[in-house]
Amino acid sequence: MITEALTHLVRQAAGEPEGLLVLFHGRGADERDLYPLLDLLDPEHRFLGVTPRGPLHLPPGGAHWYAVHEIGFPDPETFTETFAQATSWLDDLAVETGIPSDRTVLGGFSQGAVLTYALGLGDGRPRPAGLIALSGFVPTVPGFRLDLSSTLPRVVIGHGALDTVISVEWSRRARDMFEEAGAKPAYRESPQMGHTIDPLFLRELPAWLGDVLDQRGS
Repeated sequence: MITEALTHLVRQAAGEPEGLLVLFHGRGADERDLYPLLDLLDPEHRFLGVTPRGPLHLPPGGAHWYAVHEIGFPDPETFTETFAQATSWLDDLAVETGIPSDRTVLGGFSQGAVLTYALGLGDGRPRPAGLIALSGFVPTVPGFRLDLSSTLPRVVIGHGALDTVISVEWSRRARDMFEEAGAKPAYRESPQMGHTIDPLFLRELPAWLGDVLDQRGS
């Protein structure tokens, strides 16, 4: 029985899971929002797929991972509480599924991308195999620290160049941060896109995900 600490949906793998793919939704959505992407990103069903729901219910409605007051700087109180809950849930998920962090890929859109960065790069957190960050930013929160000192996960970053909700500049900064740390993130700006997910970019990610799994298995 997969942990119920966060409400979530599960998409089973075709056989014994080769990895775990967890997708975190954006502000005001829920666990159903990115669920269809599990089949799109992993058409061969090599991964066990899970989409959790943010634990907060805030205006203007839907589920949230933290309160928004300033882009780039999540509300410290709600972010810290949610981060603790999400880390506990993710750690329990690894134990209950038997899939370790080095065979896990975390991904998300908007607030979900922020949480993806936090869970994958937070000081003291186990390293996942890969991170998919769509239209988000690396969070700055008092008391929260990144660890960029050891081997970093594979990273793919996508952002709409016309995004007026979270500027593409935030993803450019994330790309530069990874490159300065010695990583080589895959990076895509979609020229005519706003704050949404580029379907053309999504078509490129199954090959990326397969490569992440195959490299871990080699």
